[in-house]
Amino acid sequence: MRNFLREWQSEVRRTLTGSPDVPPEWSLTFAQGDDPGYYLPGSAVWSVHGGLPTLIAGIRSLLMQSLHPGVLAGVHDHSNFREDPVGRLVMTTRWIHAVTYGSKADALAACRRVQRLHESVRGKYIDGQGEVRDYSANDPELLRWVHVTFTDSFLCAHKVWGGPIPGGPDAYVREWAQAGRLMGVDAPPLSEADLRPQLDAWFASGQLRADERVAETVAFIRNPPLHPFLMPGYRVLFAAAVLSLEPRYRAMLGLRTARLGPLPLPVTIAARVTLAVVRLALDRTGPSEHAARERLRRLGVA
Repeated sequence: MRNFLREWQSEVRRTLTGSPDVPPEWSLTFAQGDDPGYYLPGSAVWSVHGGLPTLIAGIRSLLMQSLHPGVLAGVHDHSNFREDPVGRLVMTTRWIHAVTYGSKADALAACRRVQRLHESVRGKYIDGQGEVRDYSANDPELLRWVHVTFTDSFLCAHKVWGGPIPGGPDAYVREWAQAGRLMGVDAPPLSEADLRPQLDAWFASGQLRADERVAETVAFIRNPPLHPFLMPGYRVLFAAAVLSLEPRYRAMLGLRTARLGPLPLPVTIAARVTLAVVRLALDRTGPSEHAARERLRRLGVA
């Protein structure tokens, strides 16, 4: 039993950080740097990104982002997500943590690294109205969709499964807008109320599309090649992500909330229990946050 628990803990850590037993090297670099960074302890961003509901938010944001055919074309045509989904997750985690916990230099370097990778991500896609369009991963409107769906998903998941947000939901949207600007998003939303009209406009415009490629992506997200130890918990978190989606997006994605016959399953509670179990495999303070606090103490900020 002890060996099972040890192996399970290692798999959780490897999946989330790329390193099963020690903090990933990239997280330790956040102790360096000569400025406090864009966010501090007590900020809305630290509160949201330091919580385990981000696991549900990440699944939800991937589902949402797949509905834009330009974004999805870039992933399908240029990404190795099928062969190395954990590696892709770690790359995304590294970017989020660099912007959240790193110095401004760390955040800028992480964003520039992603933008350089995006330079070669170009091609054509068919939009929701059947028109052939060119796409570029650095296109501001595609980046806006990614930013808005990310922000909406992380906020939504935290409101259901997380604790209070310092300054409230508007503070998180306003603070995380800086990440959007660093990535090239012009005038990102600054409040929760600003998110809604932008999502509604995309839906009403017909730009979003549900087709065979979306169905393939949803099937992969539903059943990724994770270690068998992790799959029971992942299925609960996937069901939670589906539950948190608006019905109109669930319909486009071909998803339904979890039910046993006519009765809805207690997904919200099950997800809360699953997150508590995952917490057992992780330190209370993650390595990125710990390194950031070291930097802040050295600078006399915290």
